[in-house]
Amino acid sequence: MATLQKIRNHGVALLIIVGLAMLAFILGDFLNSGSSFFNRSREYVGTIQGRKVHFTEYEAAKDQLTEVYKIETGRTDQDEDLAAQIRNQVWQMMVMDWTLRAECEKIGMDVTNEELSELCIGQNPHQMIMQRRAFADENGQFSRDNLVRFLHSIEQEAENEEQAANLKQAKTYWMYWENAVRLTRMQEKYTDLVQKLLTANNIDAKYQFLANQTTVDAQYIMQPYSAVADSTITVKNVDLKKLYNQQKKLYKQTPNRSVEYLSFAIVPSEEDFQQAEKEMQAVEAELQTTDDPALVVNTNSDVMYTAFNYSEENIPEAYKEFAFGKDAKKDAFMPLTFADGTYRMARLIECGYSMPDSVKLCPVYPDSVKEEPEAVWYTEAMLPQNIAEKAFKAKKVEQFTIAQGMGEITLQCVEVSKATPKVKIAFVERLVTPSSKTYSVLYNKAKQFIVTNPDEVSFRAAAEQEGLRLYPAYNLDKNQDKIAQLKQSRAIVRWAFEANEGDISDVFECGDQFVIALLSEVSDGEYRTLKEVEGELTAKVILNKKAEQMMSALNKATTLQEAAQMANVEIQNAEGVALNNSRFANAMEPAVVGAAFATAQGQLSAPVKGVQGVYMLVPGQQVVAEGTQDDAAMIQQMNMRYAYSLPYQAISLVQEKAEIEDNRSNFQ
Repeated sequence: MATLQKIRNHGVALLIIVGLAMLAFILGDFLNSGSSFFNRSREYVGTIQGRKVHFTEYEAAKDQLTEVYKIETGRTDQDEDLAAQIRNQVWQMMVMDWTLRAECEKIGMDVTNEELSELCIGQNPHQMIMQRRAFADENGQFSRDNLVRFLHSIEQEAENEEQAANLKQAKTYWMYWENAVRLTRMQEKYTDLVQKLLTANNIDAKYQFLANQTTVDAQYIMQPYSAVADSTITVKNVDLKKLYNQQKKLYKQTPNRSVEYLSFAIVPSEEDFQQAEKEMQAVEAELQTTDDPALVVNTNSDVMYTAFNYSEENIPEAYKEFAFGKDAKKDAFMPLTFADGTYRMARLIECGYSMPDSVKLCPVYPDSVKEEPEAVWYTEAMLPQNIAEKAFKAKKVEQFTIAQGMGEITLQCVEVSKATPKVKIAFVERLVTPSSKTYSVLYNKAKQFIVTNPDEVSFRAAAEQEGLRLYPAYNLDKNQDKIAQLKQSRAIVRWAFEANEGDISDVFECGDQFVIALLSEVSDGEYRTLKEVEGELTAKVILNKKAEQMMSALNKATTLQEAAQMANVEIQNAEGVALNNSRFANAMEPAVVGAAFATAQGQLSAPVKGVQGVYMLVPGQQVVAEGTQDDAAMIQQMNMRYAYSLPYQAISLVQEKAEIEDNRSNFQ
């Protein structure tokens, strides 16, 4: 009973506790069940004109462009720079697509399926299709027949996995270029419309004709800004603030970071070199006596054995004298050497024989196939080893059959080049690299530097004391792929946007370097701050004050001779100053050119603030050269000039005004 009474006495408190527990349970359940909702916002790499770009869509586009690069270049490798290029190109195409699509939808403009079909497979395809090597003939010219054959081939059903993979790659390739043609055509139609709206007229033609024909000579003086010493000019904060506010739009920016970093090279130690030499000496003894040189090479060398037939022209330079010199003979051995951080040795497997450098091969199709076969020249390096072995032993017009996937292919040797001396050589190359022990020692050295110098002041002081250079990297964008030439340095950029100003990073491994970064500046404002541009503003304020001072003094001059005496300069002549040219005498001075035509003949102009200094001038008579005004030709000429700049300006403006949120940095 006592216990029940205690519960009754604390009933209100218990209700509150139970209520809070229930609320926590409900909220916890809601947050857990709704985690997909919150995480969903992290699945988008960005937003373009209100359209969210999902990560999987972005990745699929990257994969597609990667496949296109492989087919276009014939390369399957992808380095860091190419990967970055692909990422940026994909994003730019997405931005172009959806910003332009939004504008075109407003005016009812589109590229129809029929129009796209005609551009891709019509009698006169778009240049983007005609320029593809995949559709070229043996002369490198576009072949519509090859295009049609390609399109027919990608509609076939795959008979095995290898064929399925090839068909998928070919379809990916075609879909990319089809979409590229659609986007390019949409851009062409949009910019064509803009150009038709912004066209020159008869009034423009009249003024342009007069500008082309009109010139004037002038006498002038120019007092250079250097005539007034910088030390005599006082720059106040109010001057800087005034100028900053006047031209603030010039300092618009995106969020950026600046870092300074120390670099510790990851290089082999003396012990690593000694160990490598010891190992290579053992390999040297084995390569000299083994019955299986290929196995020794493939087990110990950075470069695998290929059984390639080398000529004097294509053998690596390090082995040319050994393989083709007067002492070359079978099983001859090139002793262990060391140069440029690499150990080398070699053994001649075969020599004293000749083979052609290239063969001309042609596929042999069954009678049921109507396709005309094409004969192509190949070097040994261009062919798979199983084909090269038979091709370079075949005689002229001889046919041979090779297994290809689940089937076979028959080739005919149409022609062979002249035979040249060849050798087979087994060579071992081993670049000395840091051992795991050396790696750990260098990493710990960099790590210890951070532990000992955990703040900016001590970090800078220690770097200076140890003679270590701090490399600056300014204005890093959040999507930047790397810093300067630092390999694999994307992680530093990501860290810089998560850290606080003055923070010291952990150790980053950037290729062959350990790097420690200091976040020296955080800039998240819409505009660069006055402090950031103070040096630039100071220089402009000094120049402006010099101009004001010089113009104020020269205003008292009533003749050009007086102005020359006051400025302590000589009177000069500017001949043939043209209304349609910004050049005055030997300098680009648009304001002075304007003054030359705005001032009456024989009258002294007011002082003019120029680029090089302050000018005063007396123009002569304006001369209009004889000529026949052809409005139609002039309008055509002006429109052609517009055609060079308007398309770029129109598309740039569309993207500038678009609402674009780029969050790719969260996924890189």
